[in-house]
Amino acid sequence: MPCTSCGSKTLTREDISGSLICVSCGVVQAFDNYDAQLYGRDGPTGIYVHVGTAGTGSALNYKEKKIYESNKLIDELTFKLDLTGQRSIQIKNMIDKITDGEFGLGDWFPILIGACSYVVMRLDDKSLPISEVASVLNCDVYELGRMITRVVEFLNLKLPEVDIVSMFERVIRNSRLQGFTNLDESMLDRMRKQGVLLLNCAVKWFLTTGRRPMPVVVAVLVFVAELNGVSVKIENVAKEVHCTVVTCRKRYKELLEALVKVAQALPWGKDVTVKNVLKNAPFVMNYMEMKSMEKRKEERDGLNCGGIDLGDVVSECLKKDVEYRIEGGGVESDPRYLEVEERSGLALTGVDCVHKTQLSHECLAMIYTRFANEIDDGKLLEESEVIHGVKGRGGYELHAYRDWWCGKSELSKKVLLKKILEKDVGLDVMPPSFVNGCMVNERRRAKINAAKIRIDKIMNPSRASTGDVDNVYFLESVHTRKRKRKPVAEIDWEDLIIETLLLHQVKEEEIEAGHYNTLLDLHVFNSGIM
Repeated sequence: MPCTSCGSKTLTREDISGSLICVSCGVVQAFDNYDAQLYGRDGPTGIYVHVGTAGTGSALNYKEKKIYESNKLIDELTFKLDLTGQRSIQIKNMIDKITDGEFGLGDWFPILIGACSYVVMRLDDKSLPISEVASVLNCDVYELGRMITRVVEFLNLKLPEVDIVSMFERVIRNSRLQGFTNLDESMLDRMRKQGVLLLNCAVKWFLTTGRRPMPVVVAVLVFVAELNGVSVKIENVAKEVHCTVVTCRKRYKELLEALVKVAQALPWGKDVTVKNVLKNAPFVMNYMEMKSMEKRKEERDGLNCGGIDLGDVVSECLKKDVEYRIEGGGVESDPRYLEVEERSGLALTGVDCVHKTQLSHECLAMIYTRFANEIDDGKLLEESEVIHGVKGRGGYELHAYRDWWCGKSELSKKVLLKKILEKDVGLDVMPPSFVNGCMVNERRRAKINAAKIRIDKIMNPSRASTGDVDNVYFLESVHTRKRKRKPVAEIDWEDLIIETLLLHQVKEEEIEAGHYNTLLDLHVFNSGIM
């Protein structure tokens, strides 16, 4: 072929570049060595530049580079989640099975890694909160949850139940908060057992039913820490475990309210409130522990109050080795706390005879009242193990009350749900969701009755009754704690919808279900009556 510049046919090929050059004018012939790039499975391939080069001296095709980078990303994320060794291999095998060995490099791939990490831990009965995985991946919790659902459905897996006890043990073991780093192993084990007892009780009280487990764990951890004199804030704990502070506060309040209900069985239970239940927590938890160690519905000999001997509780609180010290002797040596011979007719020479005598509630309340008046209740829980030189209002030396906990209850360790429900801890309640549902149905029933009265008043003014019209507003004020600012006779949108459905002769049972949009579509907009 002639030269494109001068037309001469004196062309030769250069050895180094392989290009065709004209000897006469020296022009390099254009498009002489053009090679069309074909896109196949391994991607485009050029002459001098190969797509997928991994470094000097090695060249990978597109698929090999993708797998290399994917494995590198898996190792990086599993290291951040503290999942190394065999678990990292299990995660890679699961991803390989899901992607048919293709892996990936898109924005979806880190979320898949997090989902597989969560599934692997759940299959091993280990705790790995979704919120922690989402924080490492910097993704949305709901997006990660959807990916977990897709992984479980694709692999046809059946995950075990969430182990809230393992979550609590993991949080208290790995906590880096200032109050927990300086604790010894014995105190951590003590707090762990107390927290497990409260968590099992929370499961029995349905505080975890339908709720995220981590806020309940935060609430129990904060309560146990305050009980043992460890200064910690609920905001710091919630931030460490990536939980919402508002939700953690709600669970903490629900836990306190449940403990207040348990404390009503004590002689001074009517004086226990949410504000001072922490001061009475040793007595309440000792009561719960003793109740859980008994067989259900078994009545003991002696003083029978809720299935346990309250004399044991009082003797534990007042005996000498509890370490309440008065100048010159123990509390039981002071006749002021045991001056009940004249009033109750019981000749008591010491607290040990409580086991042999049936004490009345009035007698126990008298002993407790005198004891509480002399010693400052606010100093029963101190930060140190033993406190010397601390004086109460009456001049008594106060020592930390640490001997109330024995940790021998079966609920102080992880047990099955069936056993938890069979145990008696002094309180049996209905699930909060069920109670709220009943309240909502009762409120809707009152609204339906009020709507029927309004309709009847318009259609039949002569025999209309107005006595029950405001019943719904009374129920709202009873079942809700929020202060109502609207007028009593105000009608909201729900009342108007209920009136419309009643005028279209919809059954009251269907209205009580609350599916207003569906009922409007079926009976109002498709009925031909406007």
